[in-house]
Amino acid sequence: MADIGMIGAGSWGTALSWRLARNGHHVEIWSIGQDEVDMINTRHEQSVKLPGSILPDDVTASTDLSQVMLGKDMLVLAVPSPFTRSTAQKMAPYCKYGQLIVSVAKGIEEKTLKTLSEVIEEEIPQANVAVLSGPTHAEEVGKGMPTAIVAGAADEKTAKYVQDVFMNEVFRVYTSPDRRGMQIGAALKNVVALGAGIADGLGYGDNAKAALITRGIHEISQLGTAMGGRAETFSGLTGIGDLIVTCASMHSRNRRAGILIGQGKTYEEAMAEVKQVVEGVYSAKAAVALGKQYHVELPIITEVSRILFEGKPAADGVRDLMLRDRKVEINDLDWSHT
Repeated sequence: MADIGMIGAGSWGTALSWRLARNGHHVEIWSIGQDEVDMINTRHEQSVKLPGSILPDDVTASTDLSQVMLGKDMLVLAVPSPFTRSTAQKMAPYCKYGQLIVSVAKGIEEKTLKTLSEVIEEEIPQANVAVLSGPTHAEEVGKGMPTAIVAGAADEKTAKYVQDVFMNEVFRVYTSPDRRGMQIGAALKNVVALGAGIADGLGYGDNAKAALITRGIHEISQLGTAMGGRAETFSGLTGIGDLIVTCASMHSRNRRAGILIGQGKTYEEAMAEVKQVVEGVYSAKAAVALGKQYHVELPIITEVSRILFEGKPAADGVRDLMLRDRKVEINDLDWSHT
């Protein structure tokens, strides 16, 4: 049994706490909000963000960060991506050398263009930072539905430890050394999912959705490999797998926000209606900036960013995508071998 501190009491942090507790581990949850702490300690449920997933009685919550962190075998950092750095700064004084921290949020920091593991390592250099990512909805994990995910780490021993802690008969965990590729896929798929939702909000059909998913993973893999990620990662669970589930499901806050934007709402109005952090909004500008930095063309991601931040009508964004210059689908195919 492991002693685990869950840093964040949102839907994903709660679902993972539910899963870890049922694996026999001792879990304490930290939240900055006393109302969330009281809710978990009295109702044993995150009834606002993950209703229906009842936590075991021995899962407790606290606003005391040091209490939740000290003496733990593993810390799981599950706050939304825009708050990763500020939370890591609060955590740093209580982190021992070699402390395992598993980052489970998805995003790229807008100002620095760093992955979240890089942000954590910058603020807590003494930590051993791993990543857990894949096609996972908290609503399904919190009900014990079959799920597959990937544990990424700088060394195989750490990745296998994270795999062992999380894995069971309904939560299958793979390992990977490609933390960078995993995180790029996780962050950029949220932007493409906003685009998929926008298409849904405009009333477009399955043809448009299939095109967005297929060309979206092309953009993600082109940028990801330019940034040092492995091409194989983007054809796996943290690439195409995560993109499919986020573009297709109504559990996806990014898709739901995109639908509202396609129907004419601003991104601020959409996030207010979704009532959760829509991480694709925060990753869109960073993705466009990375595309320019690495000289990678990102037409879908760029149009989503223009719709979000420049007031471009959603229908005009789709039209401009369709009317781009003629292209070959796959550049490496040779006409002489047909």
